[in-house]
Amino acid sequence: MSDLIVIGFDAIDEATAALTECKALEKEYLLDLEDAVVVIRDAAGKIHLQQSVNLEKVGASYGLFSGGFWGALVGLLFLNPLAGFVAGSVVGAGAGALAGSMTDYGIDDKFIKSLGATIPVNTSALFVLVRKSQPEKVLADLKQFKGHARVLQTSLSPEDEAKLRAALGDAAKTATA
Repeated sequence: MSDLIVIGFDAIDEATAALTECKALEKEYLLDLEDAVVVIRDAAGKIHLQQSVNLEKVGASYGLFSGGFWGALVGLLFLNPLAGFVAGSVVGAGAGALAGSMTDYGIDDKFIKSLGATIPVNTSALFVLVRKSQPEKVLADLKQFKGHARVLQTSLSPEDEAKLRAALGDAAKTATA
């Protein structure tokens, strides 16, 4: 079962830096992310979502290749596989991009937007859905954000949440946890 962790940051660019750090930990096999989203609330109060997985591109790529294959196959029946490949690729890429734009993967976008609306102006938040992790090593690495981050919400156990709060220097709730 995956754990949801939402961390708020004092500056707009810190959530992106934390996501970059999480991806580096993922390359070292210390963290396995299912989904990650950076939320930025600009000076005007507008919320911007930066998804880590762009489903439109994934859908378009899959549609391009599968559409090209099926188009070439149908084109063979009409003795013009090249035209079938081109037509199938164009239709497949368009259909795949459309399907990707209408698909929600991982963390629910409505939840992200509703919690993102509560963060202060000119700040950011990182939403991560973690499959597996090496907690001691991950927490040691996240200490670089100590004092600039606070835990907004988690599905972690109270003990693990207290460890995360302590690593981030989130003193307000560490003492009560």
